Amino acid sequence: MAGSGILLLPAIDSSYSMAQKSKIKKIGVLTSGGDGPGMNAAVRGVVRSALSYGLKVEGIMRGYQGLIDNDLVDMGPRSVSGIIGRGGTILKTARSPEFRSEKGQKKAVATLKRHKIDALVVIGGDGSYLGASELYHKWGVPTIGLPGTIDNDLHGTDQTIGCNTAINTALDAIDKIRDTAHSMERIFIVEVMGNRSGYIAMEVALGSGAEDVVVPEFKPDYKAMCDRMIKGAKRGKVSWIIVVSEGVVKANALADTITNMTGLETRSVVLGHVQRGGNPCGMDRVLSTRFGVAAVEELLKGNYGKAIGVIQDQINIIPLAEARKRSFDKFKEYYRLISMLR
Repeated sequence: MAGSGILLLPAIDSSYSMAQKSKIKKIGVLTSGGDGPGMNAAVRGVVRSALSYGLKVEGIMRGYQGLIDNDLVDMGPRSVSGIIGRGGTILKTARSPEFRSEKGQKKAVATLKRHKIDALVVIGGDGSYLGASELYHKWGVPTIGLPGTIDNDLHGTDQTIGCNTAINTALDAIDKIRDTAHSMERIFIVEVMGNRSGYIAMEVALGSGAEDVVVPEFKPDYKAMCDRMIKGAKRGKVSWIIVVSEGVVKANALADTITNMTGLETRSVVLGHVQRGGNPCGMDRVLSTRFGVAAVEELLKGNYGKAIGVIQDQINIIPLAEARKRSFDKFKEYYRLISMLR
């Protein structure tokens, strides 16, 4: 009623009608590749929304390998109780070289048929998307992909599951390292995750006030970096933080190089898998939940072989084949800012 101050919620009858007309009666959900904070929230979103539409849900343990090994569990509403704020994934995760072969994929498809699973939700990154795309295009399995990677390197989405939490975890660690670097007057090389993507390193470098960053997208100039340190030391600068992506150079090797070239005491810190763990932040919990619900609703619409993302806070749907890997135009701008503010 206009002006009554009462919020009228949209009717859900059409949604249930969609579910009744859909060919999808039972879905499977798996997490694959590296884990990330928020995967559990995504699993919960898939399970609870599917059940609300009258669907059955099976959880596949340990990713694609679980499909090959017939390692599945029935999932009800209590299966996902209390997991929205937990890190990791209750379904476990693994990489499956066997699934890359036609023989392995045949086993996976046979498992889906044996359990009468009509569609599959895959939560993972680039390799997981490739597997989901092949299941759909080669074997006719209705699939939906959710962007579960802390690297934030997939097309069609501004953010991926776990990325925001991983950045906050790294920033918290670097804030503590900065205290020691300043007190002990040292250079610290901090290695963060990102084998082929510099997204985490760039965000963390800018957010922590680091003096330099080394990422796969730019060829590093270590001589110029060391020259800046020598000049800075002469001006009285007592500490430096350099953030590096793990895929470019190892922190200890770069620390040795800098010490040899500058004579300045340099230490290395590898943050490693601490970035994958921990409770997901609020943004990752909300985003992952939205992704999970969207996946189920797209399957009910008959929209298969797609990847779910978010663009400017709106759910975005693109083909799985288009969702793998992206580059970042803003990296040049980030590097300019880091250079200006060091």
